[in-house]
Parts: sequence; structure tokens; C-alpha cells
Amino acid sequence: MTDGPLGGGEDTVDSVIAALADSTRRQLLDLLSEQGEATATTLAERMPVSRQAVVKHLAVLDAAGLVTANRAGREVRYTVQPAALARTAQWMAARAAAWDQRLARIKRIAELDSN
Repeated sequence: MTDGPLGGGEDTVDSVIAALADSTRRQLLDLLSEQGEATATTLAERMPVSRQAVVKHLAVLDAAGLVTANRAGREVRYTVQPAALARTAQWMAARAAAWDQRLARIKRIAELDSN
């Protein structure tokens, strides 16, 4: 896909929605939002999945632009990157507004027909 009317890149929106379709990834994103920064090991301690599974989920979140991985010595620390999520929220808000306009138009037409 190409850039849409918001200019944020529909590829980004697609990647974010695909990444957030998994409840484990949403939970990881929530944990990182609470903690600010964490390693896969630290996150795995609070998750019902293995550290290896956490690393794989973090890779998907990283590819979608939702987190970044920063090496600090032997550790890799992950942090949330809100920009891709914000672009996705803008896209969703624009779609919701368009539907609201359509529904309002249908309502006006229905009210005119009933009079």
C-alpha cells in the first residue's frame, strides 16, 4: 500500500493492526508502557509464555514500529515508540468520522422520506 490521505503510510497502519491482533503482543506493549523500558527476560517473568516467545513477539512489535530495541552491554532493552500507534489511531478516527457522516446522511434522508 502507499501513503493514504493522512500521509502516515498505510503500510504502517497495516503493520500495527497486524501486530496488535495478537493478545500477547498487546500485553507486552502494555507492560512496556507501564515500565518504560524492559528486557525480554524481565517481560517474560510477567508473561505466561517463554522468553523465546517474548523475543519473537517483540520482533513483530519492532517491525511494526511499536517498540525499539537498544543494546546496553549484554542486554537488549525495549521501549515503546508511540508514533506508529498514533498514526494508526488517527487513521481509525478518520474512518470513524467518515462513517458518522454517512450515518448522519442516511438519517437525514430517512427523516425526509418519513415526512
